Amino acid sequence: MKKQVLAAVLSTAVAGSVFGMSVSAEEAQSWTVGICQLVQHDALDAATQGFKDALTDKLGDAVTFDEQNAQGDSNTCSTIINSFVSNNVDLILANATPALQAAAAGTNEIPILGTSVTEYGVALEIDDFDGTVGGNISGTSDLAPLDEQAAMLNELFPDAKNVGLLYCSAEANSQYQVDTVKAALEEMGYTCEYYAFSDSNDLSSVTTTASTECDIIYVPTDNTAANNTEIINNICLPAGIPIIAGEEGICDGCGVATLSISYYDLGYATGNMAARILADGEDISTMPIEYAPNFTKKYNAANCEALGVTIPDDYIAIGAEEAEPTTESMTE
Repeated sequence: MKKQVLAAVLSTAVAGSVFGMSVSAEEAQSWTVGICQLVQHDALDAATQGFKDALTDKLGDAVTFDEQNAQGDSNTCSTIINSFVSNNVDLILANATPALQAAAAGTNEIPILGTSVTEYGVALEIDDFDGTVGGNISGTSDLAPLDEQAAMLNELFPDAKNVGLLYCSAEANSQYQVDTVKAALEEMGYTCEYYAFSDSNDLSSVTTTASTECDIIYVPTDNTAANNTEIINNICLPAGIPIIAGEEGICDGCGVATLSISYYDLGYATGNMAARILADGEDISTMPIEYAPNFTKKYNAANCEALGVTIPDDYIAIGAEEAEPTTESMTE
């Protein structure tokens, strides 16, 4: 009887030991990823979803997400990043430029991937940026060919004279975009004026001024504008002022046309980068920023009809077709 009891105890102990080893092994192959998204709007939401889908496709249940939204507040981005650092997450996704800037300030050890960031050299104040950030940062860029966006404006509105550049002055990458587009448009003979708003509080007044002084307005990939397209549309559409937008979400909300990327695909590519870092041990310091390979001319059918804008045949109506998710890295 004593032998039977002893055997049972030993069996239980061995099973517990093996079970404990299996749990430890499983834990060694699990990761927590912190996601800091600046604000909720279509483009950033799509990028976050693409990122999560890619990592889930690659790593399955081994990855857990701590997803937090800063509600458009840069200071909240810093608070979120600090919580990720305190919790020692394995990787941080910084969705939008202020989130990337907060992450860069918050840690130089945890791998950081940015997405929906237009120009990393501008965002991180890197002189002579060569495409690789180095250190613990890499990611994907949503930069569309700005000269081609200027050419789109010229194609659709060749007779316009005055172009308003409407953007948030608090977003460094928005300044970069309007500066670049302004130079391109002025070479084509347009007169361009900046209409900068500091946040959503003065967006309405600045947009109203722009709509009374300009023939057409250009809005870059700007998070504050993207989160407030209804305000812009309610002013510019009744005034008869068309808007060329930097990305599809803004165009859908208040624009007539855009040359845009798929933010879902951008996020998916970022997720592939994360999988290579977490599961394959790739060195983030050597990973160059990845760029979207494809750009699509799209238009807002309702706004074009309301404003009497004729769109060429090579443009696609927003919502007319769903893009297929990208399943591989954009540079692979």
